[in-house]
Amino acid sequence: MRKFWNWVRDSDESRTLYLNGPIAEETWWGDEVTPRLFKEELLVGSGNITVWINSPGGDVFAAAQIYNMLMEYTGQVTIKIDGLAASAASVIAMAGGDVYMSPVSMLMIHNPSTIAIGDSEEMLRAKALLDEVKESIINAYELKSGLSRTKLSHLMDAETWMNAKKAVELGFADKILFTDSKEPQDTGQSLMFSRMAVTNSLLGKMPKPKPKTGTPIESLDKRLSLISH
Repeated sequence: MRKFWNWVRDSDESRTLYLNGPIAEETWWGDEVTPRLFKEELLVGSGNITVWINSPGGDVFAAAQIYNMLMEYTGQVTIKIDGLAASAASVIAMAGGDVYMSPVSMLMIHNPSTIAIGDSEEMLRAKALLDEVKESIINAYELKSGLSRTKLSHLMDAETWMNAKKAVELGFADKILFTDSKEPQDTGQSLMFSRMAVTNSLLGKMPKPKPKTGTPIESLDKRLSLISH
């Protein structure tokens, strides 16, 4: 069975967990034993753990289970975002007492999605489920960042990508790796990418069509006169 996690024992007092690749793409979905296996591996040792994340996300319910296990773990949990913590992986990242991001890493949050088949009532039920899942995700973001639920909802609506400086600025992360300062320096270069904002920006740069000028009545009369003769 392929796992998307790997444990490395640093010493008797600390361990490192690597979360790489899509979450639940093959092993979590429909496999009830896998969360149990992860929990067994988590609790087989004690002491502080460091979790390196490089994942585009995956199944939100699997991510919720990992988040809960890490939140309940008795040792200190430090999250380090290696390259990408997107979608469901960003939820797991919120379980860290300290969340560090590489200066070249990215964090992405967006609305949950699903596939539904059926009549209009089934579509409404799917929407209701997605709305509740979104609220549960906001719970994790709110606990870590301290941002308002309205602000977080808007960031998710826009599918927001954050580099390390912006993530620290908004409270999703605590520190940038390989730097001495906890607070990011304001260089004016922190990035928060919003698909909606980029789309609107591109639309604003498109040349506007020239207004069509009407044909003077006199000119139109002359043309009709020539045609009739």
